[in-house]
This record gives sequence, structure tokens and C-alpha cells, in this order.
Amino acid sequence: MHALSIKQPWATLVVHGLKTIEVRRWPTPRRGRILIHAARIPDERSKGWDALPKQLKDEAKLIGGFIGAVDLVDCRIYNSAEDFNRDGDGHLNDPDWWQGSVLYGFEFAAAEPLPFRKYSGWMRFFPVLDAVPKRKTS
Repeated sequence: MHALSIKQPWATLVVHGLKTIEVRRWPTPRRGRILIHAARIPDERSKGWDALPKQLKDEAKLIGGFIGAVDLVDCRIYNSAEDFNRDGDGHLNDPDWWQGSVLYGFEFAAAEPLPFRKYSGWMRFFPVLDAVPKRKTS
């Protein structure tokens, strides 16, 4: 299985299905189930923290490990500010995040929070070589 590291609070928003598109400067042909890794360094910009529901604030403080899984179902291409802004409700970035070059949106579905598990991450997709975290049980 592979994982993608995302800064908090964006990672928490992804695993709870509140952010369905992750924007990157590089495309991916990868599809299927991936783990979401909360990066060691959080994003200090207020936009993501403001989008976070109150009940998820503590969860968004978890860093440096797996917090959930999603299905990566598509890689959208943003060639213009109009394309980028059209998906704003999915990626949650400010319109001024568009800098005039091509961007890519990794589209997610079937978001699932998992119990936190400490694990070293990487800037792009990285393989998970040992046991995958299990679903939460009630």
C-alpha cells in the first residue's frame, strides 16, 4: 500500500471527507486505496484551521503518522484560474493560491479516519512496508 503525506489540518479534513481534492504541482497516475499521513509540520495558514469543525480540532493536532485512508479516484488538471476555482469547494484553497501555472487535483472518495499510528512520511507517495492500520471499531 502507498501513503500520501498532507499537512494538518488538511489531512484531518481529507480523512473526514470535508476536503475531497488535494492540490499538488505534479500529476499522478496512481489510483486506488491510499493511506493519509499527517505531516510532522502543520500548515500555519488560517484557511484550513477555519474550515475545521470544532469537534475535529484535537484530531488535527496529530502529526507524524497515519490518520486515515481514502480512495484516489482521479487526477484533475487545472490549466487556468477558472478551472482551479471551479473546484474550490473540494480543495478549499483560496482563489489566489493559483499562480498561473498548471496544478493537479488528486480527487478522493470513501474517506475513512483510522487510529493514529506514528510513521515517518515523505513528500510524495511512499510505500508502507509494514502492517497497515486497522479500522476503528465501535
